[in-house]
Amino acid sequence: MADATDQFFSQLSAFLWSSPMITLLLGTHLYLTIRLRFPQRKIFTAIRLSVKRDSNTAGGVSQFGALATALAATIGTGNIIGVATAIALGGPGAVFWCWLTGVFGISTKYAEGLLPIKYRVKTNDGRWNI
Repeated sequence: MADATDQFFSQLSAFLWSSPMITLLLGTHLYLTIRLRFPQRKIFTAIRLSVKRDSNTAGGVSQFGALATALAATIGTGNIIGVATAIALGGPGAVFWCWLTGVFGISTKYAEGLLPIKYRVKTNDGRWNI
């Protein structure tokens, strides 16, 4: 019984992590890139604004510090290990696909950051609920 269950989940995993997952990930990246009107074109402006110190803001965390913390929490070592594994298993062509997915993934990461800011609500005591 355990062998049949193990074989079923192995086949399911092999199926889901092949063409369907690639299609869903790249499809989502492309959809959001088009729908958000190519946010990648503003990448250098975003980098410039994130490292620029804004003296009019209250609080101890700079814009760059907040960005670096948010990205570190979501990127992590899993992506580094994933790229190394892709290069080891897939060869040099994997670098191209990682790069391409990363460029289009900018719009997905932008949407993940934009939606909480757009739909946050200010409470009666002046705090923000996200």
